[in-house]
Amino acid sequence: MRIVDRARPRRWTDWAITTVEADANRSADTHLLPFPLPGDWGVDLYLKDESTHPTGSLKHRLARSLFLYAICNGWIGEGTPVIEASSGSTAVSEAYFARMLGLPFTAVMPQSTSASKIALIESYGGKAHLVREAGQVCAEAERLAAESGGHFMDQFTFAERATDWRGNNNIAESIFEQMRLERHPVPAWIVVGAGTGGTSATIGRYVRFRKHATNLCVVDPEHSAFFDGWREGDPDATAERGSRIEGIGRPAVEPSFIPDLVDRMVKVDDAESIACVRWASERLGRRLGGSTGTNLVAALAIIAEMREAGRGGSIVTLLCDSGQRYGGTYFDDDWVAAQGMDLEAAKAKLAPLLPA
Repeated sequence: MRIVDRARPRRWTDWAITTVEADANRSADTHLLPFPLPGDWGVDLYLKDESTHPTGSLKHRLARSLFLYAICNGWIGEGTPVIEASSGSTAVSEAYFARMLGLPFTAVMPQSTSASKIALIESYGGKAHLVREAGQVCAEAERLAAESGGHFMDQFTFAERATDWRGNNNIAESIFEQMRLERHPVPAWIVVGAGTGGTSATIGRYVRFRKHATNLCVVDPEHSAFFDGWREGDPDATAERGSRIEGIGRPAVEPSFIPDLVDRMVKVDDAESIACVRWASERLGRRLGGSTGTNLVAALAIIAEMREAGRGGSIVTLLCDSGQRYGGTYFDDDWVAAQGMDLEAAKAKLAPLLPA
């Protein structure tokens, strides 16, 4: 008989899991906000406000899940360097959790990343490692992890499996619990964008697991591969350039995107996303992030479809982050003009969907 033991003390692991879970326990659940629509429409629209997380976006949930997944798999231990390929909100949220656990964190990002985003990551103790091309970030993150003995988080691979989609207060369970007392408690549709694909996977699986009669619509911005990949059944679909709508859209179909869970996909022009988020921000009296505009374009189109068919019901979509992060882009007329976008034409296209 031969026996080999590799048991290691789990004191740090136990502490780290408790510490990450305590962050969730300290945080109240995010709000579900009714969006003002005419009462005679017979359709209710709700925004799940993910901007109220400690790091200000939906990606806080993802970062928490990725850390727990990596710790429980034994990939992260005491002192393990953590590396991620992200120039957006995921890196900000992961830097937050890495600091909480006393771990060095590096975000690999393109040189074009804004100074304000780099500063936000650094404010949580993270470091920015810049590469020339956006397509190099994952390979460079892998290389850094291998050289440092660290762990490459790889959000685009692990997002769909890191979250417990059966419950544990994931975003889907939270939505349905908060909808319980509404006049249409089971949404006809839930509308989300795809960045990693993790959120759509969690919601799609939960809906099936709980046997809800809810359809899942995934929206894709102008420069992204998800829509074409889903429509053509092509997991190798690519886009020629990166998305201008932060947090959603990818140049390739990522492993965490599960197409069979999606009931409908909608491609939204960036100008329409920005025109819609400016309109919605005025209606709510607060600035919303660009991906919320993309979500709302699709949600409003579904509402118009339901009204045309004489069907009532409810729609839930996500308010992914605050528009305060985008004062120099989506809410800056000079930036919009430099991108060659015509917001007046976009507003005209959206007009039939919007309440007076």
